[in-house]
Amino acid sequence: MFIAGLPVLWVFLSNSASSIEFHTFSHYFTAQSTKAGYESKLESVFRTASMKDKTVIITTLNDAWAKPGSVFDLFLESFRLGNETQWLLNHLVVITWDQKTNAYCLALHKHCYQVETKGANFTGEVLFMTPTYLHMMWRRTEFLTSVLEMGYNFVFTDTDIMWLRDPFKQFYEDADFQIACDAFNGNSSDIYNYPNGGFKYIKSNNRTIWFNKFWFNSSKEYPGLGEQAVFNKIKMHPLISHMKLKIRFLSTSYFGGFCEPSKDFNKVSTMHANCCVGIDNKVNDLKILLEDWKKYMALSEIDKKQSNLTWSVPQSCRFEND
Repeated sequence: MFIAGLPVLWVFLSNSASSIEFHTFSHYFTAQSTKAGYESKLESVFRTASMKDKTVIITTLNDAWAKPGSVFDLFLESFRLGNETQWLLNHLVVITWDQKTNAYCLALHKHCYQVETKGANFTGEVLFMTPTYLHMMWRRTEFLTSVLEMGYNFVFTDTDIMWLRDPFKQFYEDADFQIACDAFNGNSSDIYNYPNGGFKYIKSNNRTIWFNKFWFNSSKEYPGLGEQAVFNKIKMHPLISHMKLKIRFLSTSYFGGFCEPSKDFNKVSTMHANCCVGIDNKVNDLKILLEDWKKYMALSEIDKKQSNLTWSVPQSCRFEND
């Protein structure tokens, strides 16, 4: 009876995910395009930044992280210091929440786009798990869903993630949805891994569009929870298997963070200032992290392979939930 009922349940949830309560950005900007030309500008930014296969790299930025010497500056610097990562900046789209932040972004980077925040104020430092934080996270999920609907694949990255190598070399070719982990158990297919929504690679197809809508609408079933916690609630849902959505969890050997650092400098692609609360703490430790990376990059190729370098962080960051 359960198996026979799955198609009916799938239809119900698919309709729910597409209900009138879910307003995608593509719908929103279509409605506003005659007024301010938002849709054509958004399309233009993505078209210019995308790779040949319509893949873009996306991060979001607010005023608190967009100050000289703060998180955004370190984020951009990591691409320049990384091993063959400079070219990836051409495919980075920075989504900003206010005009001041967008102006700062454009002074440093060519692909910046200010989005409508629907009356919310995301300009200051948004504290973890506050109502404003939750609103911003779910607004982000809504926007990323619309990117999939526009036909773009994307790598979403939090701005406090340092890009040290090209991550595309470590992604799984057959996966629809790939996500980094705070803690990785060694099995990339095991749904009991503990994921971190700050870094994910999602391909645009019917399965991922359905899932992201399902994820977004599930926030109503779990009020007060963030996208990461809700993902953990729904990742075992039988409909995901029924939809044949291929989810893979990324190893912290390549995609590390302060929760579980990558131990091998010769493998690491990204390092995330997760398990850390507070901009000052993040900035302090990310600066130290980049100094560690500079020391590694200054070594000869032979010395790099033989080195036993370890990270000097976390220091200010002391394993807080993030």
